Amino acid sequence: MFQRILVAVDPSPARYSAVRLAGEMAALSGAEVRVLHVVASAASVATVLPLEDDTEAKALLDEAVTILRDKGLKTEGVLARGLTAQIATAISESAEDFAADLIVLSPHHRGFVEALFNPRVSDAVAHASRTALLLAPEEEPTA
Repeated sequence: MFQRILVAVDPSPARYSAVRLAGEMAALSGAEVRVLHVVASAASVATVLPLEDDTEAKALLDEAVTILRDKGLKTEGVLARGLTAQIATAISESAEDFAADLIVLSPHHRGFVEALFNPRVSDAVAHASRTALLLAPEEEPTA
């Protein structure tokens, strides 16, 4: 079974299902978990623009780490930085550095045309990594 699980989180609400699933998998196998958040920036002709500030990024990472540690799981958190086009590479490299045998991501559903021009990070990670990849299903909103 899995011994080292990397879960990548982003600011979307879908991160909760990825963290939950990574926690369930880790609890079943006694795995260590690394939570990764890539602080993304966008490049324009003249400058690089951060898409979130450091305080938000750290809070998002700390929240996920706390959720997993509260379940008694050995967990570490890592912030990485990169352009939006580099997010998949950053995830793959972190998985390799951590010697992860499973990557858990939350997919973002897009229409066909949008996916053509802006590929899903999960698709890019699947092509860039030699690590097993598990896509966490999006949870239905509770009313």
